[in-house]
Amino acid sequence: MSELWDGIAQAFWLIVTLDADLVEITLRSLQVTLSALLIASLIALPLAAVLSVRRFPFRRITIAVLNALMGLPPVVVGLIVYVFLSRAGPFGVLGLLFTPTAMIIAQVIIIVPLIASIAHQSLRDLWAEYHDLLISMNTTQTQRIKTLLWDSRRALLTAALAGFGRGIGEVGAIMVVGGNIDHATRVLTTAIALETGKGNFALALGLGFVLIALAIAINLTIHWLSHTEREGRW
Repeated sequence: MSELWDGIAQAFWLIVTLDADLVEITLRSLQVTLSALLIASLIALPLAAVLSVRRFPFRRITIAVLNALMGLPPVVVGLIVYVFLSRAGPFGVLGLLFTPTAMIIAQVIIIVPLIASIAHQSLRDLWAEYHDLLISMNTTQTQRIKTLLWDSRRALLTAALAGFGRGIGEVGAIMVVGGNIDHATRVLTTAIALETGKGNFALALGLGFVLIALAIAINLTIHWLSHTEREGRW
């Protein structure tokens, strides 16, 4: 029991003193996940708006597939990205495997369906409310999409935060395509797995506390945004 408390004390000391390895790994995790979040949002939010506004063949199937992809096992995503980026793959010449770029690609694939599905539910409800008004104003589809995206910005931010939470806690796909290389592709989740295996519980716990703090911050932000939206404030 004393070893556990010693590990916790050392972990807090690493956080308080801003241990170099802990800070480096945390910053790399944020860099990878925020980059993936930005790219995923640029893909998912317009896609969700188009699915809400436009009617086209196979629309319902597209929505169903998008929802189904939310449950896609991350390790399978990592395997697919690995195959495409490996030397024998079609994009092997780019040399992206075991780089932060490969990790970003994997995270984008994982979080796009999540953000798009959550955003689509909000945009669909808003479109039902705005439909008659926007049609009567003879707006173009682009104008309708812009209006929906702007007026549902709180819900869309919540969807983006959910995507960030999914990305920052990812380990399977990141391990496969990133390789957990020290000072190159090691992030919070993979470092925790490695340090735990090595018996370095102080650093593993320190990284775990940082990850927990990020998760709590994300959930508190989502809760605050949801509460704000219910009260009609922004």
